[in-house]
Amino acid sequence: MKARILVIDDNPDIAHALTILFTINNIDCDHQLTPEAGLTALSNGCYDLVIQDMNFTKDTTSGDEGIELFTEIRQRFDDLPIILMTAWAHLETAVELVKSGASDYIGKPWDDDKLLVTINNLLELSELQQAQRHSAVKHNKQRQVLADKFDLCGIRFQSDAMLDLLKITTQVAHADVSVLITGPNGSGKEKIAEIVQANSSCKAGPFVKVNVGALSQDLMAAELFGAEAGSYTGITKRRIGRFELADKGTLFLDEIGNLSLDGQAKLLRVLETGEFERIGGSETLKVTVRIISATNSDIKSAIARGDFREDLYYRLNVIELPLLALCKRKSDILPLAEHFLGDNFQLTEMAAQMLKYYPWPGNIRELKNVMQRASLLANNNLIDENVLALPVEIPEKIRPSGEEVTAQDIQSAISKASGVISEAAKLLGLSRSALYRRMKKFELTD
Repeated sequence: MKARILVIDDNPDIAHALTILFTINNIDCDHQLTPEAGLTALSNGCYDLVIQDMNFTKDTTSGDEGIELFTEIRQRFDDLPIILMTAWAHLETAVELVKSGASDYIGKPWDDDKLLVTINNLLELSELQQAQRHSAVKHNKQRQVLADKFDLCGIRFQSDAMLDLLKITTQVAHADVSVLITGPNGSGKEKIAEIVQANSSCKAGPFVKVNVGALSQDLMAAELFGAEAGSYTGITKRRIGRFELADKGTLFLDEIGNLSLDGQAKLLRVLETGEFERIGGSETLKVTVRIISATNSDIKSAIARGDFREDLYYRLNVIELPLLALCKRKSDILPLAEHFLGDNFQLTEMAAQMLKYYPWPGNIRELKNVMQRASLLANNNLIDENVLALPVEIPEKIRPSGEEVTAQDIQSAISKASGVISEAAKLLGLSRSALYRRMKKFELTD
């Protein structure tokens, strides 16, 4: 579909020249001579971009008419790209309007090639922003539907990956099947287990957690199945095991991939029959327990090595919920960081960028620790990059306002951003309009 541009200028020759330029470049162009006619056209039509003059009355050079028109368009159409057409004598006015939300400015006479570069970049950016807004609206609606229908246990997220995982999690939570949560250490597997339990048919029952990977072979049986008094040295009274404690509820077995083969055999029997005996006891106990397990290891590789029983794996993994590392769902970083900091602290822009580009090998657990440390070291409740002190190199280091950006900087940023101007601007720490101006200055195209 062709882009559609509205030119608002009292000079028909300018409008004619722009119409020819845009037509041969497959862009539709309409023209209005006055601000009033331009506003009416905008209200009645659908345009992707506006080019407006700064003066409309004969012998008027103040630019006030252009300022008034720009302000009115921006109030009515807050996300419509606007390019100002100005004589160099009014450059300062144009720059001020760019700061107020204008997309860019062009001087008279203009360079056709540079104007087309600017317009194509703005149209690309506008299309991207519209797609992002549409995606964000859809994402937020789906999040709200989940939050209204299910107990999400206060989880903080923004990524589509986590939204998709939570859809599956809440969908299978009510089913009486075993769930295996996979993902790296510290990525939030226990939180997913809590959400499964909170929305299950046995949510009113106990929720018992045990790290089976931390248990020795000798302790594993006593911990899971219990032990009678005197069954081994040091036990003077009956010990109730985790399976018994979790009866009519949920048992969360963390780090299941580290369980010994002997422990796996004992666990498999209970999963198959629901029956077990306490150590030193003869009474067979029977329980009804929903099993949720989690692992950070590659169990299929462990099966191939003979370190994990295949029959147990399929018993545990009726439904798998794969949780990505934090570095693969970067849009979750800031919501989590702000949650850990609380309402009394604020991140600077540089600190936020540092959090985004740090790889987080320790995942959410590491992020929580960093935020706790930062809250203790912060001055005036402001968290900056010096307080975070993370060993991270931000691409095309974001420069303080006023520091000069070179042509090489811009070319490198555009390359890193795969030609997406909005992303290149972020890498350089510039607004998109500021980047366009520098591209014009260095006669660069994207």
